Amino acid sequence: MVGSSLEDVSASRREASEKLSSSVAALATKEGIEALADAIATAFSDAWLAHLTESKPTKRSKSWWTDECSETFGVYQLSRSLADYNKFKKACKDAKRNFFDERSAEIATSRKRPWDLMEWVKQRKLPPCEAIRDGNQPCHNMDDLWDTLHSMYNLASGREYDASVLDELPDEPVREWADFSEHELLSALKGCSNSSAPGPDHVTWVHLKELLKDKHVLALFIVLANACLRGGHWPCIFKELIVLLITFSKLIEKMINRIQFDAVKHDIFHPNQLGSIRQRSTEDAGLILTHLMRAGWVKGLQTSALAFDITQFFPSINHEMFMAVLRKQGFSPVLVEFFTFQSDSRSADVGVRQGSALSPVISGLFIAPVMKLFYIKAAPLNMTLLSLVDDGTILAQSKQLDDNNVGLRKAYKIIYLLFVAFVLVLEQDKTELFHFSCRRDTYNPSLHLGYAPHTGTTPLKPKTYWRYLGFYFDRGLTFHEHVRYYTTKAFTTVQAMRMLGNSTRGLSPKQSRLLYRSCVVPIATYGYRLWYFDGARNKGAMNQLKRMQRKAALWITGAFRTSPTGGLEAPADLIPVHLMLKKLATCAVYRVATLSDTHPLCSMMGEGLLKRAAPHARSAALMTPAMRGKVKSTVMEVDERVHTLTESFEPFAPKARPGDQLLDRYADRLHFDERDHAQDRRPYLDELIVKARADPLTVLAATDGSVPQSNQYQATSAAIIYKGHRELERTCYVSGRVTAPDAELNAILCAVRLAVKQANCQHIMVFTDSMGSAHRAIDPGVHSGQAFSLSVCRALQEWFEADDLRRVTFVYVPSALWWDIHGEAHKYVTELKVRVGRCKTDNSIDALRSWAAHSVLDSWNSTFQDPTYRGSEFLELQQPDGQPLQPLYLNGGPWLSTIGHSITEFTCVCRCITGHMPIGAYYRRFKINEPHGCTCGAALQSRQHILFRCRDCYSVHYPRFLGDIASFLKYNPTAFGFNRDLSHNRWVGDLRPPLFFCARGPLV
Repeated sequence: MVGSSLEDVSASRREASEKLSSSVAALATKEGIEALADAIATAFSDAWLAHLTESKPTKRSKSWWTDECSETFGVYQLSRSLADYNKFKKACKDAKRNFFDERSAEIATSRKRPWDLMEWVKQRKLPPCEAIRDGNQPCHNMDDLWDTLHSMYNLASGREYDASVLDELPDEPVREWADFSEHELLSALKGCSNSSAPGPDHVTWVHLKELLKDKHVLALFIVLANACLRGGHWPCIFKELIVLLITFSKLIEKMINRIQFDAVKHDIFHPNQLGSIRQRSTEDAGLILTHLMRAGWVKGLQTSALAFDITQFFPSINHEMFMAVLRKQGFSPVLVEFFTFQSDSRSADVGVRQGSALSPVISGLFIAPVMKLFYIKAAPLNMTLLSLVDDGTILAQSKQLDDNNVGLRKAYKIIYLLFVAFVLVLEQDKTELFHFSCRRDTYNPSLHLGYAPHTGTTPLKPKTYWRYLGFYFDRGLTFHEHVRYYTTKAFTTVQAMRMLGNSTRGLSPKQSRLLYRSCVVPIATYGYRLWYFDGARNKGAMNQLKRMQRKAALWITGAFRTSPTGGLEAPADLIPVHLMLKKLATCAVYRVATLSDTHPLCSMMGEGLLKRAAPHARSAALMTPAMRGKVKSTVMEVDERVHTLTESFEPFAPKARPGDQLLDRYADRLHFDERDHAQDRRPYLDELIVKARADPLTVLAATDGSVPQSNQYQATSAAIIYKGHRELERTCYVSGRVTAPDAELNAILCAVRLAVKQANCQHIMVFTDSMGSAHRAIDPGVHSGQAFSLSVCRALQEWFEADDLRRVTFVYVPSALWWDIHGEAHKYVTELKVRVGRCKTDNSIDALRSWAAHSVLDSWNSTFQDPTYRGSEFLELQQPDGQPLQPLYLNGGPWLSTIGHSITEFTCVCRCITGHMPIGAYYRRFKINEPHGCTCGAALQSRQHILFRCRDCYSVHYPRFLGDIASFLKYNPTAFGFNRDLSHNRWVGDLRPPLFFCARGPLV
């Protein structure tokens, strides 16, 4: 069956809306909730049945099969001749090539998602034909299968829990639950992938997005979602593997996931809980681990780690214990009752769905009391416990490794008994021990854990390498194994990507570069902050990454393997690895300023960054100046550099709480008159301002920001307020060293502050040339200029609360128009010139990150001038303004942006620019047994000869610009290729060059 398309869904949207509207009554009862859920299920089922078409695929069906294949196959069946068979095979080959070329073009060009092609280069999955086993016995009947699955996923059912352990923790104050809003639902839906497979209901996120464009249907969905929470009832249709709710129930769970906000803000989660929690990642855990070890070594301390795993964690979460935990943590009775009803819907008394959007936050809330109780009971041991979902790590530090083992054994007993009280069991077989040491001795003691099987003659032996959270640790923290593993993985990925394109067909160079940046670079740089910092010895790691990127550059450009690395990276728009890591590390430094007040990284920082976090014994705040100079780690680097940032952030501000945001409460009073490319903007704006000036209750605000090109001056922001034709007030502020969007955001704040003070005002119209800043102005989340946005939200909320008729409209005005009042604001803001003083100037996080990017770009341009980097034969070209052509990776480099759309043209240009191409001079340089002369009779065929003197080629002027080379190749497409005259014993047509020449693969 083939389901309905987006057009079908759009066409049936009104019909579905009418069916749903008849089932909105009595939503205050469970029966009413069930009725609306059933109506939704019925509406989607009817839409599916009305628009499906029947298809009959067979095992012989091929999507690439064409009519020509059928014809040639029919002829071959009748004749059975070898010639007809070859025609049939050729038809199949051509059909396959055309089909997959079209599919590649559709995915990479039309959808602009070349990374979806990476599924083609992965290993083929094995068919799931092996039976489920219970031990060594396969399950061949339903009874055996039931018993096996029941014993696996309901292993913890019936165990007794001990809720009295929670008495040692204080009761948190109860927090109110805010209803879901349309903005919240649409935001959750926006993050859902359009390419995800549908469930048994045949409904994908694409269909749901199309359906919710109808405001009436959107309101119905919001009503149902809130009724489920307020009524404490999860409809039966949500619990079964049918219909829409496999889609819509997931959407409700995504919205309920907002409880993470309160859990982090009110310290419900323990600070050392990492992973699946807002702002806490596996990289944070790695940074904490490495800092503790390096700081301990400076003090002469040895570090040991004991990692443990919880057996069947998600299926073992006890429902009653979880309800007790939620009540202790102060969550609203509405939420507790909802989880109670959802738990009662399951036949077992334990377990949560591991694929649910709520599973990570549920697991985090369930583990949080265990973490807090451990730190209470293990306080005398001075241990550090890190948790990431169902994995935990206990860290011990002392002068001797034997002392660490004693402490680890005691700490493990405490955590073991706590998990028993929570009806959880540790999986002893997965327990791991690892000793870190900067000494050269080989002493690596085992640990008698006290729990089978790690007792007596079978102690827990430490590992040679420890794989934790995807990081490969060695005893001395050299990370050689880590870099080797991920560099090899990235290298093999590049190798596999070669099947997606070569120098004649497949992905374009632009798409190849995008694929490398999006799919390979994240693999190669995973965990780089653990080994890349000031003072680190990483020369070997950098060399491995350089070799990997060189392989990618060869594939993107199609150049010869003898080409110099710098000459490949510039045309391929790939910044050198060491500069890329420098930029990433510099930008990552400022992230610590955006973290919550009790984030575990803050506890490792100096006094200025501790916020509300308790300083760890190895934190920079407790170090002496001498010790700070000796400890080398990423944490120390961040602590030294982050003070450059003057901007402050409030990641969990009250106005940013989901359900309480400005867009949650007043979305219907905030309007955006967006840019329309098909519209002539000036007449529209002229008509709009005439109507606005005629309204006595409308205030007009023109805003603009200015960032001077010279770094000697600061950015400025201005706002002018009008009512009718009369100017009421104007103001201009110095914004500091910020980006243009930051300055525009400050200008909008100035306008809002002035406008809300005006009497007899019900409508504010803000004219701006930056709609991105307008949207950001009412976004209270963490971003550059968040303080401005919070001020806008506070001012507008107070203004809206005073009168239900008040509203705000943001109108886009192209800056190039110099239109009316906005032109006056632009003139006003550019008149103010304020130099950067000697004192510390205000800046923003986006500005610092932008400066970091431009700094490494300047370094790249400087390195590019060295002939040993780019190659002695590199062809120097000019920009249209006469300046030398320089590499640039921001918004695409000059080479890719000019000719990166054509595979063959780009390949030939790269060979020409690098000087490594199939000509006589190249053959002579590398001593290749090929003729050195030219077809015109010249003794040596060089690049200069081909471009300027060869009578057989077209050339009218010196190629100063990149476009000149492209024009030359347009009239001489075989100038730098392998097509040569057969009489001169040269390459021609389909004859191939030696395979070691071409990096993008054999030419086909």
